[in-house]
Amino acid sequence: MTSPGISALELAQALIRRPSVTPEDAGALDVLQAALERLGFACTRLPFEEEHAARVDNLYARRGDRGPNFCFAGHTDVVPPGDETAWARPPFEGAVEDGVLWGRGASDMKSAIAAFVAAAASLDPAAQGSISLLITGDEEGSAVNGTRKVLEWLQKRGERIDHCLVGEPTNPEAMGDMVKVGRRGSINCWLTVLGAQGHVAYPHRAKNPIPDLAQCLTRLCATPLDNGYDRFQPSSLQITDIHSGNPAHNVIPARAGARFNVRFNPNWTGAKVEAWLRDQLDKTAADHQFAYELKTIVSGEAFLTTDDEFIDLVAQSVSQVTKRAPELSTSGGTSDARFIKDHAPVVEFGLVGATMHKVDECIAVSDIETLTRIYETILNSYFAKFGTMS
Repeated sequence: MTSPGISALELAQALIRRPSVTPEDAGALDVLQAALERLGFACTRLPFEEEHAARVDNLYARRGDRGPNFCFAGHTDVVPPGDETAWARPPFEGAVEDGVLWGRGASDMKSAIAAFVAAAASLDPAAQGSISLLITGDEEGSAVNGTRKVLEWLQKRGERIDHCLVGEPTNPEAMGDMVKVGRRGSINCWLTVLGAQGHVAYPHRAKNPIPDLAQCLTRLCATPLDNGYDRFQPSSLQITDIHSGNPAHNVIPARAGARFNVRFNPNWTGAKVEAWLRDQLDKTAADHQFAYELKTIVSGEAFLTTDDEFIDLVAQSVSQVTKRAPELSTSGGTSDARFIKDHAPVVEFGLVGATMHKVDECIAVSDIETLTRIYETILNSYFAKFGTMS
């Protein structure tokens, strides 16, 4: 099926050539909006900002004024390229060589956005329903002024999304490997153990917080949170940093700290994880007689999409094109699906993620073409199944 007037590859190249490193847009949304408006989409730009977070530009585009409203969601922002001299090809050139598209965002996820547009271009304009795109510039950043704010704006307008597909790279090795049907929750934690500074030669006049911190971390890591949940692996606590900020060899520091992250399944909420952490730390502090401080930020709650009709439609569309039966998974990190799930059933399917965030990020052109066909199949199957909702 040919998409009239829209080449997914050429649009992906145009997007990659805009160095939209979070929170900068660099004209990426202008490129996308121009392509969508050629297809008859009504586009609304939605810049949001807060005092403690960077200003972010977002785009909501819709074609059609009746239900059901099928929404593609994604992000045009990318992570920094790092040392550009380490790249074999410039990260923002969008070069194609030997059937491979190179550049930051090729995999995550400018090519998927291009496939959204090319697939929408192929759909009969008389289709019974609406297609929308919710595109943010803040997925790789703090996610404060992005998808969450756009969803709030839609809710205030009384505009409904009926089902949503997020185009994050979901396939570990090959197209058709995996559809994401949920995500683990995530809580970031900052632990500080308080001691008393002193000379290392007179430890009885000080209280060294580092051994106490070690006791805390040992207990947290040695105590399993759970044994897993349906379609979820066991919850996991991972230490990411240990520090005291002490530059001297002959001084016992007054405090020592650690950062860690907990990825949790639906056995937990963020609040329950924090309560469990405090309980473990309270026991350790009582055993070893020290004080501590704990700060936490929940960046997303665990969720599992349970709309089996929608999940089956997506999985069958993937299988129809790729001849592979995709695994229904909840693995990986967080995505903006964690916000969308409160408004509509959401699944994720995109490209192969083997090179995302890496130097020399790239994707096979044939994979972009395959993804476009999959999205076309999903759209046609969706409107055939869910019909017209006035």
